[in-house]
Amino acid sequence: MTKQIQKNHRTIIILALMTLVPFSFAWYLTTDPGFKPAATNNGDLVIPVITTERSDLQGVDEFSVNNIEQLKGHWVMLNIIPTGLCNKTCAEAIHATRQVRLMLNKDLTRTRRAVIIMQGKQEPGFQPWWNEDDRLIKVKPAPALAMKIRQQLGGTITEGCLLLMDPLGNIMMQYPAGFDPYAVKGDLKKLLRISQIG
Repeated sequence: MTKQIQKNHRTIIILALMTLVPFSFAWYLTTDPGFKPAATNNGDLVIPVITTERSDLQGVDEFSVNNIEQLKGHWVMLNIIPTGLCNKTCAEAIHATRQVRLMLNKDLTRTRRAVIIMQGKQEPGFQPWWNEDDRLIKVKPAPALAMKIRQQLGGTITEGCLLLMDPLGNIMMQYPAGFDPYAVKGDLKKLLRISQIG
């Protein structure tokens, strides 16, 4: 009988601790507003998101003008050309997004790629990738959108950085120059898995 009472006491104590530990952790979180759980994304979230309208992006060549509607309703990887020319780092970043899209396998159709030309006019043929990458949509931003992008990226845009736009046209994630294509693929896979749109 005594052993049964001790067993019951032990069970009650264990149950009390099981309820006390989560409560204590929750209370700690309310007293430490700086606490942030570890992020599972590889890119940096754009806070607040940069909203875009269809008219904010204009195609710069015939293919882009004819296919710009494809940006709507898809997850879009946006490479940025910040100056009049796309240097080696910039061209490598554009090639990396092409590889990322191919690595998505069955989800490939849910994504698109575009390059934003911030200034100047890229002429067809000035670099091999311009003509070789025949599925790349090339756009220039409206002045207001260009200003928002510059502000988000700290005023100076480095060659080779990448933005991610959701199917509703919200720019919501960014990656620095020299980004890891596998990290972008990992984030996209998660987003595509949980996304109800695009």
